[in-house]
Amino acid sequence: MTEAPPMRDLLERQRAAFVAARPEPLSVRRDRLKRVKALLVDNGDALCAAMSADFGNRSREMSMMSDVVAGVSLVNYCLKNLDKWARPERRHANFPLGLLGARSELRYEPKGVIGIVSPWNFPVGLTVNPLAQAFAAGNRAMIKPSEFTERTSQTMAELFARAFAPEEVAFVLGGPEVGQDFCALPFDHLLFTGATSIGRHVLHAAADNLVPVTLELGGKSPAILGRSADIERAAGRIALGKMMNAGQICLAPDYLMVPEELETRTIAALKNQVGAMYPTLLANDDYAAVINARHRERLQGLVADAVAKGAEAIEVNPGQEDFAAGNVNKLPLTLLRNVDDGMKVMQDEIFGPVLPVKTYKAVDEAIDYVNAHDHPLGLYYFGEDGDERERVLTRTTSGGVTVNDVMFHVSMDDLPFGGVGPSGMGSYHGPEGFKTFSHARAVYRQPRLDVTKLAGIRPPYGAAIRRTIAQGLK
Repeated sequence: MTEAPPMRDLLERQRAAFVAARPEPLSVRRDRLKRVKALLVDNGDALCAAMSADFGNRSREMSMMSDVVAGVSLVNYCLKNLDKWARPERRHANFPLGLLGARSELRYEPKGVIGIVSPWNFPVGLTVNPLAQAFAAGNRAMIKPSEFTERTSQTMAELFARAFAPEEVAFVLGGPEVGQDFCALPFDHLLFTGATSIGRHVLHAAADNLVPVTLELGGKSPAILGRSADIERAAGRIALGKMMNAGQICLAPDYLMVPEELETRTIAALKNQVGAMYPTLLANDDYAAVINARHRERLQGLVADAVAKGAEAIEVNPGQEDFAAGNVNKLPLTLLRNVDDGMKVMQDEIFGPVLPVKTYKAVDEAIDYVNAHDHPLGLYYFGEDGDERERVLTRTTSGGVTVNDVMFHVSMDDLPFGGVGPSGMGSYHGPEGFKTFSHARAVYRQPRLDVTKLAGIRPPYGAAIRRTIAQGLK
């Protein structure tokens, strides 16, 4: 295998190819999207095997749905809507210029070369999804996948190299130092998906080159259980969202808020639902491992810190298995009662199978707690009380919301996905994704008539400009 060119050379090659090919017809964008889809369809099993090897255990079915099928879905969505998105928009020309023949329009044009930094938790889906929308917008792309999923990153790099020229899309592999250098390149746009702490460094690196940035981060997404909720059904959906990918999802419910009189019933329902989905965990291929030993130890440390500070830990272990004896990085779901903000588990994003449970007397207490902390990436309300639901939604701020379930808003291709404040900056998915990777270029055409002379804008100034000013002040 020939050695890959340096990152800066790759960027210059892609930018030169982009400029030389302009204007590219939409058929070229469609062809790239179709090649991405074919790559996923033809190599889904290989990609799922690589992800499972990187995690130590990850269900093929879950990987197919969360990474491969989700990528195909967004590609199909882009193909379906590309013509509509790329069509210039007529805009209003100020009176009376429109009557005189002036025309205003907005054109969505490709930016150039998009940098994509993708994470380890959904290494294929969170690489392909932004790439699909970057391609739909007419761009080239350079991708820095995570070093924590080394096999998956290598597999993607090899597959894309067979299907695409390096001037179209190129992968850059390596560790944190490579990532730092990557984020410092003068891209035309940079998208980063990962931890908030790293996102701050990415933003600083991009600022030196005035690169526009989309940050898909995380935070502590709350699930609020209303008194009108079906507790058993809500518990099943919360448990599924918290244990899918072993909780290693930026949108996983990070803590649960329940009416104080429903806490015992809710915990019992969570246990029941976990047991129904996962009768055993250690040898169960449906339940993923956490990514590595360091991450497992971090999660165990969060539980130990909470217990030392007065929390009660409830381990949900349906098969009564000995996780200490296992040679895999698996952890059961641990529920934490009596938590407070002095505990690390209530300060940092958990990103694993640990779920703190807080109680409230009135729903306004839950709302006030959410508002007293950083805006979350997701917010989840369970209940059939429409007034209470709207009270929660209108009095809080979050990147997105799912009602009576968790995380599902991200799977709606036509909805934008993104955070707000510490949970993210900007969004993609939906038409918003196409616009994120496009330059909205204003185009105005002046009529034949000498407008400046008619309005008196051209010196020497006299009565005509005074009439224009008076009209403008009405």
